[in-house]
Amino acid sequence: MERADIGLIGLAVMGQNLALNMNDHDFKVVVYNRTATTTDEFLSGPAKGTAISGTYSLAELVKTLRKPRIVMLMVKAGTVVDNLIDQLRPHLETGDIIIDGGNSLYKDTQRRTRTLSEQGIRFIGTGISGGESGARFGPSIMPGGNPTAWMEVKPILQAIAAQVDGEPCCQWVGENGAGHYVKMVHNGIEYGDMQLIAEAYHLLREGVKLPVEELSPVFAEWNKGVLESYLIEITSQILQVTTEEGTLLIDKILDAAGQKGTGKWTGIDALDLGVPVTLITEAVFARCLSALKAERVKAAPILTGDKKTFVGEVKTTIAAIHDALYASKIVSYTQGYMLMREAAKEYNWELSYGDIALMWRGGCIIRSQFLSNIKQAFEHNPQLENLLLDNFLLPRLKKLKRVGVKQSC
Repeated sequence: MERADIGLIGLAVMGQNLALNMNDHDFKVVVYNRTATTTDEFLSGPAKGTAISGTYSLAELVKTLRKPRIVMLMVKAGTVVDNLIDQLRPHLETGDIIIDGGNSLYKDTQRRTRTLSEQGIRFIGTGISGGESGARFGPSIMPGGNPTAWMEVKPILQAIAAQVDGEPCCQWVGENGAGHYVKMVHNGIEYGDMQLIAEAYHLLREGVKLPVEELSPVFAEWNKGVLESYLIEITSQILQVTTEEGTLLIDKILDAAGQKGTGKWTGIDALDLGVPVTLITEAVFARCLSALKAERVKAAPILTGDKKTFVGEVKTTIAAIHDALYASKIVSYTQGYMLMREAAKEYNWELSYGDIALMWRGGCIIRSQFLSNIKQAFEHNPQLENLLLDNFLLPRLKKLKRVGVKQSC
C-alpha cells in the first residue's frame, strides 16, 4: 500500500479545506475525525473523486503514514490539543512530527515543543490565517517550533500557502512558540485595521454626513492607493449590499462585535512585556464596549451629547480622514512589530521581520500593498528598530495632511 504524506485530524471547515488543498498539490492525505460520520460525509461529499482516504482510529491513521510520520491537528485550541497529543503519542516513534494548525496560545506551544522534544517527537506550532477560502486555495502559514522538522514539512506547507510574486506566504518563523506568537500579533493587527476602518466609516457617515450612496465609492477610490487592502476592498463591497426590502444591509447588522481571544492575548502580552501597543488594545476594548448592547441602548436617550452640524469642505475632509487612517495604520503595524521584537528578546527567537511581512501579503485577512513597504524596509535595514524610522515610511508620515474640521451647533 502506498504510504500517505500527511495525516490530518479534525474535519471542521478548516481541516476539510486544508486536506483538499493538499490533495490539489498532489500530496497523499489521510484524514481522521473523532466522529466517524463526519469522516464518511467528507469522503462522500467534498472529497469525492480525490485521492484523500479516511481512517477510523488514530492507530490506523499513523500506520498509513510514511516515515517520518507527519500528523497535522486541526482541532479546537486548549486541552483538546493536549488530550489528542496524549492519545497519539503511543503510536508515534522518535523523529515523527506533530503540527498544530489551530489558534493555540503560544505559551502552550512553547510547552508542547519542549515536552515532546524530550520524548523524541518534533512539534510544529503553526499559525494559519485566511479562513475557509484561504485554507482551500492558499492561506498565510506561520510555522514555528522544533527547527529540525522544518525541512520535512516545508514542501507541503509552502505548496499549499498563498503565493505572491512567485513567493509562498509561508516561511520558517522561529523556534518553540514563535509561529503562534506571530499569528497572535497578526490577529491583533487585524483587530486594529478593522477598528480604524469602522471609525473612518463613522466619521464619513455621521460626521461629514456623506450620502449613503457615496460611501462605497470613497472606499473603492481609497483602495487604489496606499490603503489598498483586502479589508478596504470588502468594505466598499459591503456598503453596496441591500436587503430584499431595498434597505442597506449595513444598517441591519447588529453593532456588537465578537472576538475569539487572540486580540486580547496580544494586549495582555504587550502589558506583560511593557510594550505600548495602544492601538490594538483600544480596538479590543472597542469590541468589549460594542458587546454591551443592552447598556448602550439604555444610555442612548440619556447621554445624548451636543448635536453638531458639519461645516467644511467635503473633499478636503475626506482626504484628511484618508490620511488619518493611513497614519494610524502605520502606527498600528509599528507597534505590532515593536511587540514582536521585544518578544524575540524575551524568548530568544531569531525572527525575520521582512519574511513576516511577506507571509502576510497574501492569503490572510490583513493582506495589503502596505506590507510590501514593510518587507522593503527590513530588506534595506535588517536591524531596523522601529518602522517609524524607515526611510520610506517616515517621509510619508511627515507629509500626511493635518486638516482642522470646523464644526458648529
